[in-house]
Amino acid sequence: MITLYGIPNCDTVKKARKWLEMQHLDYQFHDFRKDGVDNTLVAPWLQQVDSTVLLNRRSTTWKQLSDADKSVTTDDQLISLLVANPTLIKRPVIDCNGAIIVGFTPDRLNIFLTEQSGK
Repeated sequence: MITLYGIPNCDTVKKARKWLEMQHLDYQFHDFRKDGVDNTLVAPWLQQVDSTVLLNRRSTTWKQLSDADKSVTTDDQLISLLVANPTLIKRPVIDCNGAIIVGFTPDRLNIFLTEQSGK
């Protein structure tokens, strides 16, 4: 089962969705804004990828945060920040049977999905 997390107007999310469809791969789309994000979703992601991979420090949302909000030092603080501001999550996050990859390029996603299908 593949779940693609993101926001529908993100160009990279659009590219990933189009690629999955061109490969005739079934997937579920989870819209951060409409479907929400919670601790039970984000915490396992941080067990698989470093916070520097998951947190989008180049986003407009990040630039608008206070210095206090930007000074997260623990995973719990980061999880709370990402749940409160889901657009801070780099996109897309793609989950294949519990394993995740953050970001999209056709080659990376193809390798990732091939590895996951062999498990």
